[in-house]
Amino acid sequence: MRLTKHTMNSQTQIGRRLRPVLMAILSVALPAQAQPDRRKEVHKPNIIFILADDLGYAELGSYGQKKIRTPHLDRMAKEGMRFTQFYAGNAVCAPSRCVLMTGRHGGHAFIHNNREVEPEGQHPIPEEAVTVAELLKDQGYATAAMGKWGLGPPGSTGDPNRQGFDEFFGYNCQRQAHNFYPRYLWKNDAKVSLQGNEAGLTGAVYSHDVIELQAQTFIRKNQDKPFFLYLPFTIPHLALQVPEDSLKAYLGLWEDPPYDGGKGYLPHPHPRAAYAAMVTRLDRTVGRILELLKELGLEDKTLVMFSSDNGPTYDRLGGSDSEFFESAGPFRGLKGSLYEGGIRVPFLARWTGRIAAGAVNDLPLAFYDLLPTLCEVAGSPVPDNLDGVSFLPTLLSNSGQKPHLFLYWEFSGYGGQQALRLGDWKGVRQNLETGVIDTELYNLARDPGETQNLAELYPEIVRRIESLMADNHQPSTWFPIAALDKDRTP
Repeated sequence: MRLTKHTMNSQTQIGRRLRPVLMAILSVALPAQAQPDRRKEVHKPNIIFILADDLGYAELGSYGQKKIRTPHLDRMAKEGMRFTQFYAGNAVCAPSRCVLMTGRHGGHAFIHNNREVEPEGQHPIPEEAVTVAELLKDQGYATAAMGKWGLGPPGSTGDPNRQGFDEFFGYNCQRQAHNFYPRYLWKNDAKVSLQGNEAGLTGAVYSHDVIELQAQTFIRKNQDKPFFLYLPFTIPHLALQVPEDSLKAYLGLWEDPPYDGGKGYLPHPHPRAAYAAMVTRLDRTVGRILELLKELGLEDKTLVMFSSDNGPTYDRLGGSDSEFFESAGPFRGLKGSLYEGGIRVPFLARWTGRIAAGAVNDLPLAFYDLLPTLCEVAGSPVPDNLDGVSFLPTLLSNSGQKPHLFLYWEFSGYGGQQALRLGDWKGVRQNLETGVIDTELYNLARDPGETQNLAELYPEIVRRIESLMADNHQPSTWFPIAALDKDRTP
């Protein structure tokens, strides 16, 4: 494996300071793998799934953002399909990513909340978990995950290399990802030192940039065979950190009082500018990936998807300002909440020549629909007992789309929560750890901001939603919810 001259020249802003780091990364050997004879095979579609971290529904221009510039993602929306009613798997990182990887909603998923393990990492998904990466790998795909994992430490059952990914590069642990100038990242099961970084506000190597370069290297290396590239980038999750070349584009645009660090994470002298610059730097990365596909002649062979793992960060934490940017749009709630603002996310899909340019779709879908969809794209059998449905017919504007009867979320964190969408109706339960069950009811068609609780006016709908919630809750040893599990055992 080597860096090409083009790869280095295309990243002049990153410059020479990354070269020693990249050589160290590339020197970490990968396991030898037999290469099948593909001369007689039809090239299956490549798949790239880009996941932002804590990006709000309305933080892209194509979703109404006015202050933050996202020209490349806006172009992706114009060249593909934009979904207006797409939902994350859960309200925080790890359980949402578990849903994405396994096609099981929050009631059946293995992970129901963020839970750390020592010395570094999160509670692992079990060995019996079947991930989308494993299924695509069985179909001959080269597979890689680059960014933030959060589903099990190196060597555990949740290690990405044990869950279908040939290559992993980035942060294994979510807490380590709270700094963009870390002392090291992981290349499979080996630590790669990032020289010049001390996990402070600034450093020599911005982690997002080196992850981007690794993604480009993987695409070039596998351009002649089908690949699945999962890019769970860490932007715009806190802390607020961004190189000066991005920050300067937003300095002075608004009143921007310094953040002193009093509400967690690192301080920053220009927090609003920093946040906007981080999102725009992520947008720049997406643009570079799309340009690389064009350069390699892979545009019509590659399905590219973009989304976020949950809603935007709750106000003022770490210097964030979701209110200023109107990050959740018209919706109630932020990250950690099962109201719309915590789980409704942007979702874009582009596949040149296959997905109609400029299409907008309002079909309600969720992360657990991705596994069956990508399996159908790749020609893979879909496992039984999943909660998702393939929405490939919708992407291709074909008939035969199977709709959901309902969408379901369950979250043991932030007091314990449940939510279920049944048509335009949505039931929400909060504070389940108190042992009290109180179901709120909203009509999303008339009240997308979930401001009017209609539970007393429509008791039959409430009972139907509560019945479905009971049917879809599965007790968990590691993630119990007091009000739901007091008389049940896993």
